[in-house]
Amino acid sequence: MSLRVVIVDDHERFRAQAAELLRLERFTVVGDTDTAAGGVELSRRLSPDVVLLDIGLPDASGFDIVTAVRATGAVVVLTSSRSANDYG
Repeated sequence: MSLRVVIVDDHERFRAQAAELLRLERFTVVGDTDTAAGGVELSRRLSPDVVLLDIGLPDASGFDIVTAVRATGAVVVLTSSRSANDYG
């Protein structure tokens, strides 16, 4: 049985490429969204094993929603296209 993954990122190209790579490795991508609110909703509704969560989303920081996503039982993998220096 493959792990079920939700991808939360505001860059459509990243979501598509990540989904393709995950599928090649036999993960099951069960959903994706470009907003923090959508990430929380999909996590609650779909109960994924793993959530790839972008830190820089347009409606909230990934840091702001990580607790809500973790409450669903999912392992959270934080992603970012920015440098660590951008966060202090």
